Amino acid sequence: MERCLVTGASGYIGGRLVPELLAAGYPVRCLARTPGKLRDHPWSEQVETVRGDVTDAASLTAALEGVGVAYYLVHALGSGKDFEDTDRRAARTFAECARKAGVRRIVYLGGPVPRGVDRRKLSPHLRSRDEVGRILLESGVPTAVLRAAVIMGSGSASFEMLRYLTERLPVMVTPSWVRTRIQPLAVRDVLHYLVGCAALPESVNRGFDVGGPDVLTYRQMMQRYARVAALPRRLIVPVPVLTPGLSSHWVGLVTPVPAGIARPLAESLRHEAVAEEHDIARYVPDPPGGLTGFDRAVELALRRVREARVATRWSSASVPGAPSDPLPTDPDWAGGSLYTDRRARRVDASPEALWDVIEGIGGENGWYSFPLAWALRGWLDRLAGGVGLRRGRRDAQRLRAGDSLDFWRVEEIERGRLLRLRAEMRLPGLAWLELKVGRDREGRTVYLQRAVFHPHGLAGHAYWWSVAPFHSVVFGGMARNIAAAARERDTSAGRAQGVGCGAA
Repeated sequence: MERCLVTGASGYIGGRLVPELLAAGYPVRCLARTPGKLRDHPWSEQVETVRGDVTDAASLTAALEGVGVAYYLVHALGSGKDFEDTDRRAARTFAECARKAGVRRIVYLGGPVPRGVDRRKLSPHLRSRDEVGRILLESGVPTAVLRAAVIMGSGSASFEMLRYLTERLPVMVTPSWVRTRIQPLAVRDVLHYLVGCAALPESVNRGFDVGGPDVLTYRQMMQRYARVAALPRRLIVPVPVLTPGLSSHWVGLVTPVPAGIARPLAESLRHEAVAEEHDIARYVPDPPGGLTGFDRAVELALRRVREARVATRWSSASVPGAPSDPLPTDPDWAGGSLYTDRRARRVDASPEALWDVIEGIGGENGWYSFPLAWALRGWLDRLAGGVGLRRGRRDAQRLRAGDSLDFWRVEEIERGRLLRLRAEMRLPGLAWLELKVGRDREGRTVYLQRAVFHPHGLAGHAYWWSVAPFHSVVFGGMARNIAAAARERDTSAGRAQGVGCGAA
């Protein structure tokens, strides 16, 4: 079968599409700016991963060599005011390189285009999605553009937004867009169509509306979510005064989705998103048993969340503008200052117990020191337009390279030995936090902790020295409490083993 190239494989849809393509028998190549982010995915050993960027023609040319079907699953959502220019430039580069490489088909997942609405009046997000689709359709390579509205699945930004708004606010004053009609689509059905598009005949070069069996207002979606989740009926009062900007901050306040992503989502909800046709079924039959209804999609998503089996999340992709420089193994940075805070503690526990505590850090488990300080830092980050602490974890026990972890990103993980986190909070510099398991000369377990900060300009230096007085409380407390938690874990495991032996 033809080789498929998947761009955006570290993102929400791309990370789920790869195993579906593999299951269908396609050889897969993934394009990633940071290939290490894909290393810990269950399918990583079954794919070829190449380093590259959709705005870099040289890396694209190499990645597209020998590819029959190319999936374009990247966009600059939330990357700033120039995101439309970035999207446009990337799409043109990709289209040109795909044509020169002899790619047989491009598949793109875009957004709905409301009928009868002047494109100039579309939200910038929808307008950019539409423009990217048209650039690819005009590339000279047969292209399928799937136009999907709200995608429902565990970990999707749309699902998280709906989930947190409904669960946290039994009574809410809402923007007028809660009256907008929407045709949500389950993520499993999106993946079904994406895989099916790989086999479309070359004569097909067009867009397709894709939507689920239910057409609902956002208000109805919240009420039906509440019913599926066994919550009391919500009191929802729409008001016209909440502008997209204000409503995005409202969403950012209540949900884990930061305002930079919430705003384009909220702006898009101003327009009706109902499929005008279902022509895709002529080429890709609907899934066996039919498309997934809204209630069933919510039920499946909630089950995955409760069972901690969320494969990818909206935060799987890096936050635009966050530092991407890896921490050098050699701490002697040429031409720059480097501030460090080091802590080491001997731990009366096994290395395995200490590692379990380290790998479980963050999210609901917290950061083992001064919760108020961490909460305050998270709020300040959100006020500055950052991600804050609410991203949490994808999985309560296991981490993998590339996972988001509150306002950190897992940059490196050597299971049983090292966890390195890179900060994605708003900072005047680059920051990392390393947590290690070691041994001393007598073979006893040692916990090693290092915070590293590379300042940018005078503001960076001022920032470090302004927070340095709190390090003994925050970082010192973290080291003490992690050691204590490991000791308690080891003791509890010993007690449980003793009880088990006695019972035997």
